[in-house]
Amino acid sequence: MSISTRAAFRAATLTALAAVTASLATAPGAAEATPARTPDPVQRQLDALVRGGGAPGALAHVVKAGGMVRHYTSGTGNLATGSAVSRDGSVRIGSNTKAYTATVVLQLVGEGEVALDEPVETYLPGLLRGDGTDGRTITIRQLLQHTSGLPEYMDQQAVLTNPRRYYEPRELVDRALDHPADFAPGARWSYSNTNYIVAGLLVQKVTGRPLGEEIKSRITDRVGLRHTYLPAPGDMTVRGRHPHGYRRLTADGPWRDYTRLDPSWGWAAGSMISTNSDLNAFYAALFSGRLLTPAQLTEMRATVPVDAEGAAPGTRYGLGVQSIPLSCGGRYWGHGGSLPGFSTYGGVTGGGRVVNIMLTALPDGRTATRAAAAVDTAVCR
Repeated sequence: MSISTRAAFRAATLTALAAVTASLATAPGAAEATPARTPDPVQRQLDALVRGGGAPGALAHVVKAGGMVRHYTSGTGNLATGSAVSRDGSVRIGSNTKAYTATVVLQLVGEGEVALDEPVETYLPGLLRGDGTDGRTITIRQLLQHTSGLPEYMDQQAVLTNPRRYYEPRELVDRALDHPADFAPGARWSYSNTNYIVAGLLVQKVTGRPLGEEIKSRITDRVGLRHTYLPAPGDMTVRGRHPHGYRRLTADGPWRDYTRLDPSWGWAAGSMISTNSDLNAFYAALFSGRLLTPAQLTEMRATVPVDAEGAAPGTRYGLGVQSIPLSCGGRYWGHGGSLPGFSTYGGVTGGGRVVNIMLTALPDGRTATRAAAAVDTAVCR
C-alpha cells in the first residue's frame, strides 16, 4: 500500500469513527464530538483515478481567486522503487507545447514579422507540397487553429516501439506529406500535430534562432518559469524531481516505463517539460496579457467549434489554446496534452482560478474523462 493510499484509507477510517462518535454523543452525559473534516474533493478524485488503475500516480496544483494555493499528490512515483509522487514534480506536458509555440508566433505577429492570414509559402517556400496540400493556400492562422487540412504525421506505434529514436522536424513534415490532405484549407477543423511542426519551422526561419531559445527568451525567462523547457536534441531525460511516466501496451498488461525517451517526435507540437505550478503560471500570465498585446490575445481567443471524439460538448479551439465549458458556468482556457508516460489537464478561468492535473500515464478514454471532471471540480467547488 502506497503512502497516499494509506492516507486515503486513514481518512476514510477517521470519517467512519467520527460517525460512531457522533452517535455516541447523543447519549446522556456524552462529551460533544468534533465533526470530522470532509476529505478534499480534488484529493478524493485523484485517489480514485489511481485506485481505478488509470495511472500509477497523479499530482495537481490549484490556485484559487485571491491567491490561495494547494498542491496534491496521489499514488506511486516510481513503480520500481515504490517512492511517492514528487510534489510539483516535472513531467512531459505534451500538447501544452502548442500554446507556447502559438504564443511565440503571435508575438512575431505583433512585431510585424509574421501575418496571420499570409500563406505559409511566404515564409517557408516549397515546404508544403503534396497530394491536395499546397503551402500557397494554407495560412498561418489555419496552422495554429487546426483548419489547414494538413494530414497527421504521428505514428504512435512507432514511438511506442522505439521511443529513443531521433526525428528531424523536416522528416516529420515529409511523413505527413506522404498522405493526402484531410480537406481543403479552411473547410473544417481537425486536430493535426503537423500544423505545429510547421509553425515551429516558421519561428526558426523568421527569427534565425532555435525554437527552444525563442521560447526561453520570450516566455519562460520573462515569466520566471524555472522548470519549463523544450529539450535540446538528444536530451532524453526529465530534469529535476519527477515521477516516472508509464504506458500499458495492452488493456490488461503491465505498466511499461516511458520516462526516458527522445521527445523529438513531438517537437513544437508536444515535447516540452514543465511542472504543474509553472504551467499554471504560464497560462495565468498568458491570459492576463503579460505575454501578448491585447490585439494578439484577441486573435488567440477567436475560436472554432471542436468536432472530435472524446471532446467535451461545447469545447472550442483558438490559436494554440482551447476553451472548455464549466459545470458552474463560464469556461476555462488551456490546452492539455497526452503522450506515452504522462497526461495533463487544466487551464485558467476569467476569474483568476488556475488548475492543472497531471497523470503519470497515457490514459484510456474513461480515465481522461474522469481527469477532466477533476479539473471541473477543482475550479467550481
